[in-house]
Amino acid sequence: MTLRWDAFIEHVRERGEYGSRDEADRAARVVLALLGAHLVGEDRARVAAGLPEAYALILLNPLRAAEPLDPQRFVRATAAWIEGATEATARWDVSAVLSVVADSLDDEVLRRVLLQLPPGYDLLFGRPQEA
Repeated sequence: MTLRWDAFIEHVRERGEYGSRDEADRAARVVLALLGAHLVGEDRARVAAGLPEAYALILLNPLRAAEPLDPQRFVRATAAWIEGATEATARWDVSAVLSVVADSLDDEVLRRVLLQLPPGYDLLFGRPQEA
């Protein structure tokens, strides 16, 4: 089920404890652009299908990552794209957005998404996996 923009951004705002929707939107745009550069195929399309159109288009942007970023580098990349962010605040941003994305996915799609990403992303999505 696709979330409406209002509902998606409100979930991100609440989860990230942002003072405004603009802050939540900025985090969502950066995190989803970076995530989209790491996902491919049907699973990427399924993640996009659960997002509001504006965010789905960001996720589906044809830019591809040159190499997969491990979770720590993903957080650093997020910090580099959000003005004034630190690694600590970027980790918060990433987790706020990706946990809302995880809520929109069924368990099987989330499992396949996590298989496309380097180990450790399960924590960023707020869904720790058993070893």
